[in-house]
Amino acid sequence: MNEVQLDDIELATFRRDGYVVCRAFASRDQCDELEAVAGEHLAAQLAPIEYEIDVQYPGAPASSDAEGAETSRRLLQACSRHEVFRHWATSGELVSVLRELFANDSLALSQCHHNCIMTKQPGYSSATLWHQDNRYWSFDQQNLISVWLALGNETHENGCLRVIPGTHLMEIDTGRFDAALFLRADLPENQPLIMQSEFVPLNKGDVLFFHSRLFHAAGHNSTEKTKFSLVFTYHESTNHPIQNTRSAKFPSIAV
Repeated sequence: MNEVQLDDIELATFRRDGYVVCRAFASRDQCDELEAVAGEHLAAQLAPIEYEIDVQYPGAPASSDAEGAETSRRLLQACSRHEVFRHWATSGELVSVLRELFANDSLALSQCHHNCIMTKQPGYSSATLWHQDNRYWSFDQQNLISVWLALGNETHENGCLRVIPGTHLMEIDTGRFDAALFLRADLPENQPLIMQSEFVPLNKGDVLFFHSRLFHAAGHNSTEKTKFSLVFTYHESTNHPIQNTRSAKFPSIAV
């Protein structure tokens, strides 16, 4: 198994900011292969798929009768879709970094959360408001890490992620969220926090590791090309999903 080690600065950055970017982590050939399979599945509308109309985020088509209603948001269950996705998600290089970030050798990949190919398409892609992924995940501990691989360049123009560094360490009153648990941009007390946000542009092959408590958001894709990103989420083997919740719907995969 090939191993990749983070340096002390990268580890300290993750602990302080809740995220770290590893540049050129995947080769161009790897990305091309992954994107080619993802493109085939998208063109064939191979289920399961989450469509923009399913989430109704800002900018999404209003109904199944509206123009752009067939716009995909993400291809679900990536590990079960094709061996190339599962091979990437369980690769030695990736797992070795996660073991450092968790400071634990016994890890698992969730098949219930992320485990998908994000397909931010032109025209009708929605904007994702400020949120923490733990808002809809149910585990014994809110300590999970997501891995985001850019299969092409990700920029402000095509809707790259934005993050608010350090928010994985904060406790925020429930009144500062809306009913869907998005951070309320209209509240004055949230403005200073949002003003600290940073764009995270990525080049093809870059990987973003980010904590499940980190506030993040993303904009529309205003270009003419679909943006593909491969995203998986991991947890310690001793951090169990709570029974009878969405997080326990499918078994995790030991890595």
